[in-house]
Parts: sequence; structure tokens; C-alpha cells
Amino acid sequence: MNYSQWMIKYLLKKFSFLIISLFTVCTLTFVLMKSIPGDPFVQEQAVPEEIMKSMYAHHGLDKPWYVQYGRYIKGVVTWNLGPSFKYEGRTVNDIIREGFPVSAMLGLEALFFSLSWGILLGTLSALYRRRWQDHLCMFIAVLGISIPNFIMATFLQFLFAMKLNLFPVARWGSFSQSILPALALAALPTAFIARLTRANMVEVLEQDYVMTAFSKGLNKRQVVLGHVLKNSLMPVITYIGPLSSSILTGSFIIEKIFGIPGLGGWFVTSIANRDYTVIMGVTIFYSFILLSSVFILDLLYSMLDPRIKLIRVHEQ
Repeated sequence: MNYSQWMIKYLLKKFSFLIISLFTVCTLTFVLMKSIPGDPFVQEQAVPEEIMKSMYAHHGLDKPWYVQYGRYIKGVVTWNLGPSFKYEGRTVNDIIREGFPVSAMLGLEALFFSLSWGILLGTLSALYRRRWQDHLCMFIAVLGISIPNFIMATFLQFLFAMKLNLFPVARWGSFSQSILPALALAALPTAFIARLTRANMVEVLEQDYVMTAFSKGLNKRQVVLGHVLKNSLMPVITYIGPLSSSILTGSFIIEKIFGIPGLGGWFVTSIANRDYTVIMGVTIFYSFILLSSVFILDLLYSMLDPRIKLIRVHEQ
């Protein structure tokens, strides 16, 4: 079997896993929503029983569970996630179209901070191993991992907004208002990428081909950029998949703290309101982005690393 045939088979196999995983998430989400006590209309006050029954019938909640499940799966397949139970005249698709661009903009900014600062800290730490630069970079990384993002967000608001008055405390609309939430959202992945980059770069620096490159007269900058860094970032590329889907969809806590009208805020509000369709729709949307990003990154990883190509082809 040549590489082209293996790649087609590999694509079909991975795509099948994606569909099965997404179907499993849909089913589990439906079961969990039906298992939660109460319903979306329990908070309604002084509503006659006849009106409540009419509301259940209008939304199809009076049907057997298998009928509701069938409609739910059909809606997922056709990407018609249904109306919101709490927001009159709004559908789940409308909420996703409104909230996701905001979360995506915030996520892209946080992703840029995470990759740039994480790779920089990890590279400096590896190149100056066991020196003060290494200790300082790893201390920063430990802080990023240890401090929860909601505490980091509160600290950034207190220091840079309230004390130094450099950035707005909250809200969304201008670039300056996005700096603090993006930094708070990027703290944990920055620390993780820094430690991951350092660990792999230290290992690569000890390889024979790096010593050979130095012996050929290449300077440190040429060796690091041309050989070491490129081969040290493969695990980071693997991590970008779940990282991207997570921060692009939006951090629920960060968006709530900074008053950002992203998808995370809608999700938190829908949980409080028991808005089943919004909860299930956002969960499915998040799962689709996560599984798709992992699928794409897995393919890129297979194409970028020639060792995987050879191993896969020879296994056939």
C-alpha cells in the first residue's frame, strides 16, 4: 500500500471516529439534560396548569423521550438546534452566531499570547538551563499553572485597571478592553507551552545532529532556529488542537468576570435558566470544534513528521 492509499484510509478512519464521538456526545448530553430534576418552566410564577401544559406541548416536551431524542438528533444533523426556552424569538443558532465571534476574537488574542510567550519562555529556559534565566522562566510558568484563571483575572483587574488605570476594568468593544481578559485566559496555556517547549528543547539539544551542526561552524542562532526549535515544537503542535477549541469557544468564567457577551456567558446563563436547548446546542457546538481541531491537527502531525509516514506505510 503506497502513501496515498494509506492517507485516504487514514482520513476515512479518523472521520469515522469523529462522527461516532460526536454522536456519543449528543446522546450523553440528551440523557444528562433529561436526568436533571425540574424543567425550564419551573421558575414561572402563578401560571395556570393549562398554560404550562400548552407550553410543554408547544416545545414538544410532552412527547415520549424517544420522540424528543429523534427530533434532537435530526436538529443536530440539519444544524437546526431549536428555539431558546427562555429568550422569546431567539433560536440556539442565533445565540451561537452572536456569541461565538466575540469568543473567537478573544480566543485568537489569547492564543497569540499563549504561543508567543510560551515558546519564548520555554526557549530561553532551555538555552540557559540551570541559570537564573531558567529559574525565572520556570517560576513564571509555575505561577501560570498554579493560579486559577478567575483569581488571575481578578488580580489583573485590581492591578492594571484599578491601581494603575492602564486598561478598562470590564466590558467589550475596543482593543484595550480585550487585553486583560486575553491575558487571564492565556496564563495557563502559556505556562504549559513554556514547560513543554523547555522539556523537548533540552532533549533535542543533546542529540548528535545538533552537535554536528555546531561542529560545522553554525552559530547558536542558526542551530536553534534551523534545527532545535523546529524539532522541539511537534508536541506543542499537538497541544494546539484542544487548546484552540477551548479558548476559541470561550472561557465561561473569564467572560462572566469581564462582562464579555461571548458564548461562555450565554452558556452560564442557560444553565441557571435550565434552558435545555441552549445548553445542548452550545455543548454540541463546542464538541464539534474540539473534535474537528483534533482531527485536523492529527492529520497535520502525520504529514509534518516523516517518521510517522514511514511507520504507517510499513505497517500496512
